[in-house]
Amino acid sequence: MHKPLRIAAVAAACAVAGAALYGAGAATAGQSTANSTHEPYNIGLLTKDIDTYYGTTQDSAGVYQASPDSPYAKDLARIDAAAKKQIDQAARAAKHHRAKPAVVFDIDDTLLLSLDYEKKNNYGYNSATWAAYVNRADRPAVFGSPELVRYAEKKGVEVFYNSGLSEAQRAAAVANLRKVGADVNLDADHMFLKDSANPPSYLSGCATPGAWTCTTVQYKSGTRKHIESLGYDIVADFGDQYSDLQGGYADKTYKLPNPTYYVS
Repeated sequence: MHKPLRIAAVAAACAVAGAALYGAGAATAGQSTANSTHEPYNIGLLTKDIDTYYGTTQDSAGVYQASPDSPYAKDLARIDAAAKKQIDQAARAAKHHRAKPAVVFDIDDTLLLSLDYEKKNNYGYNSATWAAYVNRADRPAVFGSPELVRYAEKKGVEVFYNSGLSEAQRAAAVANLRKVGADVNLDADHMFLKDSANPPSYLSGCATPGAWTCTTVQYKSGTRKHIESLGYDIVADFGDQYSDLQGGYADKTYKLPNPTYYVS
């Protein structure tokens, strides 16, 4: 999750100013109020709202966890229910039309929850501490997401991953996904990560060896375009950031809630 444009809690406060909790899993992080002339939402109150939304608690090991009874979990359950209907429809249609339906998942805070890192780093970001956190490969699952991955596989819908994690973090990502039960298509042909040293040719418009200039939208949409060029129809695309989902090449997008950071 390389986040050169990551905006921490101050910007998140502006993004959710005046809002209570987040309806139907759609956080308002994409609605920037950075140029607003009114006083932003108080950051101390915002962090309390975030804790309430996640139902944040510390377990016996000192790890911050979300509650399965939280508004966050309930929003995710609604999203998952809608997505399963979409997957069912795609699977039925594929049998009649011999299509190749696929789903695409982001990883960070779409499949693996980084709430503990966010809390312990005051909703900030540091590349070294983030890399160490990812490499521990012990993040908990985002509620329901591993089950959704397996559900798609069971229905005959191909599963792909499209993540901002770096190529150097591949082993940790695979190990962590296996640990939480999302052990589906974790090979290099299905899991796409950022490889700035040797970017794929389909990103040649914004990335050459050693010179990566792709925005998140360019990288993610370019990867989806590549997946569809292999003959797949991406029937659903899942991400916790709007930039995970923008740029086309997906029949339907599912925005998972994430009030802790924003990636443009």
